[in-house]
Formats: sequence, C-alpha cells, structure tokens
Amino acid sequence: MFQAAKQTSKIQRHDKDDETLHVENGSTSYRLSLYDQPPLYDVTVEEFETSALDRLRILAEIESSAARNRTMEETKQMTIIQCGKYLPLNSNSASGVDIQAERRKDQLGHFVLRLAFCRSAELRRRFVKAEGTLFRIRYETDDSKERAAFLSSKDFNWISVDADEKEKYEAQLSHFVSNKTDPNAFKNETFYKVRWSTIPDLVEKRKVFLKGGFAYVPGREQASIIYAAFEERLEAALLATSRAIPLVDEETRLNPILDNLAQGFTAGVPSDWVGSGETTGEGITADMVDSLAKQHFPLCMRVLHQNLRKDHHMKHFGRLHYGLFLKVLGLSIDEAIAFWRKSFAGGPGADKFDKEYRYNIRHSFGLEGRRMNYPAKNCLQLHTAHEAGCPYRQLENSPENLQSALLSSYSAQGLTVDDLPEIMSQVRKKAYHVACTRVFEITHPRQVRKGDGLGDGESVTHPNQYAAKSIELEKEAKEPKMEVDN
Repeated sequence: MFQAAKQTSKIQRHDKDDETLHVENGSTSYRLSLYDQPPLYDVTVEEFETSALDRLRILAEIESSAARNRTMEETKQMTIIQCGKYLPLNSNSASGVDIQAERRKDQLGHFVLRLAFCRSAELRRRFVKAEGTLFRIRYETDDSKERAAFLSSKDFNWISVDADEKEKYEAQLSHFVSNKTDPNAFKNETFYKVRWSTIPDLVEKRKVFLKGGFAYVPGREQASIIYAAFEERLEAALLATSRAIPLVDEETRLNPILDNLAQGFTAGVPSDWVGSGETTGEGITADMVDSLAKQHFPLCMRVLHQNLRKDHHMKHFGRLHYGLFLKVLGLSIDEAIAFWRKSFAGGPGADKFDKEYRYNIRHSFGLEGRRMNYPAKNCLQLHTAHEAGCPYRQLENSPENLQSALLSSYSAQGLTVDDLPEIMSQVRKKAYHVACTRVFEITHPRQVRKGDGLGDGESVTHPNQYAAKSIELEKEAKEPKMEVDN
C-alpha cells in the first residue's frame, strides 16, 4: 500500500480568478476534506509514522478535552493552537506557505490512522468522534468562499426545498425561522430535506420539521448535515478498511507502528522534547531528589521513590524506569551512582554494588555496552509495562489502593478526598493520562486552572514532562516580578 520511496506530487493552478488548488496524487483541492480519495504516492516509513503521530497528537487532545468536560469553544481554541504546532492547514488564498506539503501530510496522517483505528468497534467509534470534532473546528474556521466552493463540489444527499413545498408546509416551517419579526424572513429562509435518521442531534433538539421520513432543516443548521455526513462516510470507510487490514498485516515493518498508534488515545502522544536521552532539565544532585519527589514527581515516579526509600531496594525494571527518569531530569552519572549507592545503604556492600549495579547505571547513560544514550520511558511505554508501570492502569482494579496512593502522595499539595471521584472516573474510562493531568491541575492551583492541563492545554504524556513543568512553574512563581514605571 505504501512504498519506502519518495515521489513528488504536482501542483497546478488555474487562472487568477480561480483560487481552487488542484493537487494530484491523493491530496485535495480544498482545506476541508471528506478523505474519499486515499494517497496514491510513495512515502518513506518515517513519513508514514510522523504524519500519523502529529495528527494523533491533535485527536488525542480532542478526546482528552471531552473527558475533561471542556466546552466546545475551549476545545476549539486548544485544537487551533495544537494544529498550529503539529498540523497546520492553510486556505488556498494563503501565501508564503507550502500548501501542497500541508495537504499531503493531512491526507497521509488521516489514512495511516485509519489503518491503526479500524481494528475494533471501540477504536472506530473513538476515531470517528475525534475526527468529526476536528472537521467541525476546521469547518467553522474555514474561509467562507472556499467553504462554499467545497460544499458545491460534494454531494451531501440533501434536497433543496422549493417555493411550492415551503408554502405547503409554511405553518410548520415558520417555527424554525430565525428572525420572526422580519416579514420576509420565511421567504428568504432556505430549507433542505434529508433522511431524519442522518441528523439525530437536530431531531432530539426539535430543531427540524419531520414529515414522511424526511427532516426539513433550516439553512442555519446546514452544518449539522455536513458533520453527520462526514462521520457516516468515515464509519463506512473504516469498516471497509477493517476488512482489508489482513493485507497490511503482511507488512511486518508497519505492524509495530500501527499497534503503538492504536494506543495513543489511552496515553496521548509524547511531546518532541522527550524523544531522546538527553537531559532536559538543569543539573540536580543526589541530595535534591527527595525534595523534588515530594513536590514535582508524577505518581508513577513518586511511588517508585517511596518504595525505594522504604525497602532500600528496587527490582530491575523499577531501577531502569526510575533511573532513566532521573537522568533526563538532570542527574549526572556521578550523582546517579551516588544516589543509588546511598539508596541501597544497608543492602549490598561496596563491592557488590559496583559489580551488580554500577555497570547498569553507566549502561543507561550510554557509557557501557552498546553505548546508546537511552531515553526515559513515556506514558505509553509505562502503560504497557508489566512492572513499575503506570499506577493508574495497574491499580485500576484496586481503586482503594489507588486512592490511598494518591492521598498519601499528594495530600500535602492540596489533593483531598473530594477530588478522588473525578480522578477515578477518568481511570474507569481508561483515560489514565487525563487522570494524571487532573492531579497536576489540582496540585498546582495557583499556576493553572482546571482544564488548562500543564498550563498550555496539553495533557501529561511523559513523566519528565510532568516533573519539568512543575519545576518550571515553581521557579516562575519565585521570580520577582518586574515593576513597570508609569
């Protein structure tokens, strides 16, 4: 389906009066798209993955917004910001941007995610809902002239109600005219007929007139027909893709990518800055870790730290996950050895420590063995870990233990029993990163509001992201404010 080679698409413009952009090989002529034509060009495996990951960042935050009960306006503003960072998509009239590259990435990312999310009814449902919201936001923010051209280019299976039919049902249709004080309002109002089953939201809200199996939709509600058509067609396309997925399963290089993408709604997509093993914070010492853990660590790393202090020992995967987390947080190799040696006090002697643990510590810093500078584990990786993983996931079936862990870890930072029902509701929805994000908001009330996430609308997708942002907010709060002379 996709080849590991690049092929250049062509852009062709008509005369100056036609602002429609025609892009060959699977892209679209408009910013809006029903994604009815798959990409037909060759792509690299890297482009295959990165285009899908960047789109998944947007969709995961849209689903996170729904889980956090954000309003549609709040979701729209967050999505616009996220799209600007990861998935810009400009109108045809835009200048100074590569519209062809934007459309190509948008199309490719959508179709790759179809492969990832078509495999079960639940994944299909969540994908359609998130994509439908993204389409709605783009529709509402689109250039009006280009939007009208897009609508005229597609068949949405509606029937325009003519003057005779309007007159026949004037008594019923006049209730749906927006400006009832205008004597010409009904005459100027446009109505469309569609099968009532395609717009259940308008039927439920009694915003349409029903007759003979059809719903008469006023022009101002036209968008609802379009949103419903988008989701209906996407659902059908996902079912068709699910039947063809065995053909893709033969491509072993793609299976791990698709499997990871399918878990993106559960853990979010890690931010770019945590993609390497390089330190992202300022240098810290072994003696600082206790204080940092009490103030800034997410639950996964805080539990590991508490168990280490209690047991003076930690199993292999715990040492691996916690050691990489501390490394990226800013603990140098010398300080890391000092930290672990002190943490194991009363355990192994100096010789045994050097023999059994020192090598592994140096190995994680890329100083032994293959000499790879390993990155810290992100939330997605911790969700699938059998040991020392995400507590929200691992304690999901032990709610009492999870609530006790939350209270013992965060009560000093303001988390109370009254906060637990909201957090646990996210855990039951398997929105573990949303639950973690809500804990961050509760424990940083002066810096972020409910729904703000880490302060910029993003959810927690990496333990180091949580800790680094918490430390940053504390430093900003302590910095003296500049006084401006009048």
